[in-house]
Amino acid sequence: MKHSKNILEFRFERTIPAPPGEVFDGWLNPKIPGNPWNAAEKLILDPQVDGLFYWTLKGTSHYGRFTEVERPGRIQHTWMSPNTLGQESIVTLTFKKQGEETLMTLVHSGLPDHELARGHENGWNYFLNIFHEQFGDGPRRKYRWEDAHSPVKK
Repeated sequence: MKHSKNILEFRFERTIPAPPGEVFDGWLNPKIPGNPWNAAEKLILDPQVDGLFYWTLKGTSHYGRFTEVERPGRIQHTWMSPNTLGQESIVTLTFKKQGEETLMTLVHSGLPDHELARGHENGWNYFLNIFHEQFGDGPRRKYRWEDAHSPVKK
């Protein structure tokens, strides 16, 4: 397999109306809409250092290994799927207290510069918007495959 020489990195931030520990726990809880685990049709999740995850959605497998789990401030794991062209990428989440809220930052790095990998930008934005709505006075919207994969509007 030929690997791309160019790599992509996407960075997303959301201010969540909850303390860092609650946001951190929500991200790892498969019952909370907006994290990738919640949308899974099949899920294996072991969120500890060297723990593995595997999940499928509409027949597409995603898997990786947790490399850092430091409650309440940081989660890092590898990420592989057909959309990474079989290459291992890195997802890093940080949770920083800002007054009564949390600045949540997700960085997905090491992605090949390819159309399939660029789809992660829309995917993460979609998931993070739903996740944000689960806190405070948010509308508690649920994940819908059709919404996550609608054509990009410019």
